Amino acid sequence: MLRIVLVRPGQTEYDHQGRIRSRLAVPLTDEGTRQASEMVHQLRELDFKAIYCGPCQACAQTAEAFATSLGMKVRQMDSLANLNAGLWQGKLITEVKQNQPTVYRLWQENPEAVCPPQGETLGEVRLRVQNALDKIWKKHQKGDGNVIVVAPEPLASIIRSEILQTEFGNLWEAERRCGWWELIQYEKNAVVSKV
Repeated sequence: MLRIVLVRPGQTEYDHQGRIRSRLAVPLTDEGTRQASEMVHQLRELDFKAIYCGPCQACAQTAEAFATSLGMKVRQMDSLANLNAGLWQGKLITEVKQNQPTVYRLWQENPEAVCPPQGETLGEVRLRVQNALDKIWKKHQKGDGNVIVVAPEPLASIIRSEILQTEFGNLWEAERRCGWWELIQYEKNAVVSKV
């Protein structure tokens, strides 16, 4: 059984302000760096086989904190790029709620029915996530072990949903989450549980 430690990168200024980061290159704040160090400290006793992350700056910085501590290299995967939020990118969540209340509510209640303007659908993101999980599974399926996957929100919620076969949850609320992790048992084509 493969165990994935799904890590949300530390806080960025956009997280602090309540902005939609999407794929923008936004570095960790001092608080985000502290959160990354704390997660490294919490997980240092686990035996990791690999560290994967998407191309965003906060993910790379968080993954590098793990890599430095564990003496490992980070494997960056383009398929772990965050959801492309199109014209929402950089906007305050409250701004979207005020200016597009119907779309905001629909994204909250039925996100698969919404495509951010000039962005991508959750269906497109799910295909990328499935591709990434397939590659990770093929690489690590032979033996028990732990791998770290550093992914920003809402991508982390989509990864979690794919592995556990659950609903996404409130993606507006998820957008604000950063600097925490969860351990999920993953077996391809099987419904598994959160540890």
